Amino acid sequence: MSSRQNNALTHTLSEDISTKRTVVPGSLRAARNLLFHHPAPTPSLGDDAQRASADVRDPTVLDPQRAFVLSVVQPGLAGLMDGSISSLAPLFAAAFATRNSWTAFLVGVATAIGAGISMAFSEGLSDDGKVSGRGSPWVRGPVCGLMTFLGAAGHTLPFLLPVFLTAVLLAAGVVIAELLLIAWIRHRYMDTPLLAATFQVVVGGVIVFLAGILIGSA
Repeated sequence: MSSRQNNALTHTLSEDISTKRTVVPGSLRAARNLLFHHPAPTPSLGDDAQRASADVRDPTVLDPQRAFVLSVVQPGLAGLMDGSISSLAPLFAAAFATRNSWTAFLVGVATAIGAGISMAFSEGLSDDGKVSGRGSPWVRGPVCGLMTFLGAAGHTLPFLLPVFLTAVLLAAGVVIAELLLIAWIRHRYMDTPLLAATFQVVVGGVIVFLAGILIGSA
C-alpha cells in the first residue's frame, strides 16, 4: 500500500473518530434533557372551570347592604310613593267636592287603610324571594303596607282641623315634605341624582294633586 493511500485512510479514520466524538456527546446530552427536563403542566379544562367558578360570585349570596335595600328600602319606597301620590286624587277630590274637613278626613283614612292592606298583599304575594333574592315576603309585605298607610295618612291628618282652608294648606305642605322625602330616599339608596329624583317625584305628585282638585271642583 502506498504512502498516499495510508495517509488517506488515516485521514478518513480521524474524521470518523472526530464525528463520533461530536455526535455521541450530543446524543447523550439530548437524551439526558429528555429524561430530566419536566415541562410545566398545561392547565386542564377542569382547572379552568374551577377557577372560573371560584371567580364568579354566587348570585344567591347578598351582602348586607344590598339585602337591606332589596328587602326593606325598595318595598318601603314603593309603598311610600303609592300612599303619598295615589291617595292625593281621592282625598282632595272629596275635600273640594264637599268643602268639609271631616268628610275629607274619613275619605283619606279609608284610602290609607285600603291602600296599605292592598299593597302589603301585593308585595308579599308577588315574589317569594327565592328566585329574585329580595328577601322574605313576610318582611317586604308588612314594610310596603305600613309605608303605604303612612304616606296616605300623613296628608290626611291635617283635615282633622275644622277650618277647611287651613286644613288644605297644611295638607299641601305635608305633601311637599313627603315628595322631598321620597326624592331623598331615591337619591340615597337608588343612586338617582337628587335633582332628577326631585323633578320626577314632584311632577308625578303635582299631576295627581291637580287631578283630584279638578275632579272635586267639577
